[in-house]
Amino acid sequence: MLKIILLPLLLTLSLFAGSLSITGTVVSDNQKMIGARFMGYVKHIYFNIGDKVKREDTLFELESAEFDILKNQADLALEQAEIMVDMYRTRLDSIRREKALMRVRGKDNSIDWQNMDLTADNVQAGLAASRSMVKNAAEKVKQMATIANYLEVKAPNDGIIVQKRIRVGDLIVPGMLAMVLVDLDHLEIEGQISEADLLKVNAGDFVDVTIPSIKFSTRGRIKSIVPSANPMTHTFTIRISFHKGHTKIFPGMYAKIGIEYGDELVQK
Repeated sequence: MLKIILLPLLLTLSLFAGSLSITGTVVSDNQKMIGARFMGYVKHIYFNIGDKVKREDTLFELESAEFDILKNQADLALEQAEIMVDMYRTRLDSIRREKALMRVRGKDNSIDWQNMDLTADNVQAGLAASRSMVKNAAEKVKQMATIANYLEVKAPNDGIIVQKRIRVGDLIVPGMLAMVLVDLDHLEIEGQISEADLLKVNAGDFVDVTIPSIKFSTRGRIKSIVPSANPMTHTFTIRISFHKGHTKIFPGMYAKIGIEYGDELVQK
């Protein structure tokens, strides 16, 4: 009877020969560095640090004198090209009417008729060139419309603003960090494990996760082990995925990680 009672206990002890306890920090797996694609001055800022945003919300807006000049030039070029097209069309219609009158009068073999044909050919060439100018100018206007969209910087996904490095009136250039957006729906825990304990963990292992400040406990899973050691501390970074449910958990929270490992790992 004693053997029957001890057998499950011995199996459990052999399955989990030891445990590790390390600390970690809650991080977001979807953090966005928000900048601008076009140079300009900050005109409006619609959100501040701590504000929640939805995808496609306008975070801030730029104004640019350079853009206004380019846009006016593109609009003017399109307008001039369209006027030239109308002018050549009107001239071509006039030539056709004149040739129709000449045909009625029996002058369709005269020198004037031949001159009309030459003039019509020149007008047709000018019309074709003007239509090409309209097409190019329309493409330029479309490019300006695309740039106009860049002047309104929108949120790429839902999240919360955790950093804001701009103020109204600041000059912002492409590549400059303006805001940091953190997705609260895709959180992970990042921890450090010593080089000596590296063989005791594997990607895919289940671990115990606790966030003491809010008394939250759950089971997580090692998502990855970063294969690059910190040369100063000789530790490796591990990332742990977990489900927070509806609990209010934010990046930066302190977490505890409990890792159980098997007897075969101790013997190695």
